Amino acid sequence: MTIGTAPAFDRLPRALAATPGDGSDPASPPASPPASPPASVDQLVGVIGDNLRAFRRRQGLSVDGLAQLSGIDPSLLAAIEEGRHRPDIATLWTVAKALDLSFSSLLSSGGDAGTTVIRRAESRSLTSRDGRFTSRALFPLKGERQVEFYELRLSPGADEASDGHSPGTVENILVGRGPVEIVTADGEHRLEEGDSILFEADVPHGYRNPGDGEAVLYLVMSYIL
Repeated sequence: MTIGTAPAFDRLPRALAATPGDGSDPASPPASPPASPPASVDQLVGVIGDNLRAFRRRQGLSVDGLAQLSGIDPSLLAAIEEGRHRPDIATLWTVAKALDLSFSSLLSSGGDAGTTVIRRAESRSLTSRDGRFTSRALFPLKGERQVEFYELRLSPGADEASDGHSPGTVENILVGRGPVEIVTADGEHRLEEGDSILFEADVPHGYRNPGDGEAVLYLVMSYIL
């Protein structure tokens, strides 16, 4: 997805050797901890920034190195790591794919156990660049997992394209409010409220709302670890 794109990537980074700093030299000493993000930036932005920095360093990459792998401007990556920029869905999917990670790895804030209640008022959504497509995690953003559960919302006329996720990724979508059009490797599929679809998401795919009201989808995404 540009939820992206998000979707499923190997849980283990390519290289688990040293933990470099933020400079252009991957072998440079670790930098000092970044300053706390401004109060206006929500907690999720800080979590994403910390995770991105940790995974990048774990793979022995500088900011410039990750920029070359992902095609994302290094200044934007630095702003995300420092908690100064709230990334959109497409950017997170692209970064996750470049690092061979699952989308949720960049959102996770640690291990979880027992029962977790997720209040809608306390949840955080990620949006597309144009703001017409949103993704809200319906599972605790803690720990590693093979299955993720999302609520997707598409404004009237929204057309969201997603690059293919890592091999073996599967998306299972239930339409809570429609109509919607799902584009897969097999073509375009129109779904109405209550319809569902299962498809391989390791190839480019997309989500469209041809209606005049907001569409709501429930997505279960599964990974091969």
